[in-house]
Amino acid sequence: MASHLSVTDQRAAIRHPVDYNVIADYLGRGDVDFHISNISATGFMIDNAQGGGRGDRVIVSFPVIGRIEAYLIWSKDNRAGFQFERIIRVDDFLEMIDQLQPNPRLRRRR
Repeated sequence: MASHLSVTDQRAAIRHPVDYNVIADYLGRGDVDFHISNISATGFMIDNAQGGGRGDRVIVSFPVIGRIEAYLIWSKDNRAGFQFERIIRVDDFLEMIDQLQPNPRLRRRR
């Protein structure tokens, strides 16, 4: 079941800049290379999108949280935003950010 966050909830989530390459299981298209440029507890943005439509589903693996399903919410040019099917627990999210963003100067204050 997809999480149903309001637009305000989605936009209010703090986004953390990351530089994370991963192979996504893009349902209906197979394996697709993603470059994730920012992430929040509710979703992520890629900056190397190549097509796709609203509602497309992907499965992506992250440190700490493992595999998680996400849905394409928007796309523009080579960018696309995905919403996680569930909200990530705060402690798991912070630990994941520590691994994805090893330079402490780039991390947002907590």
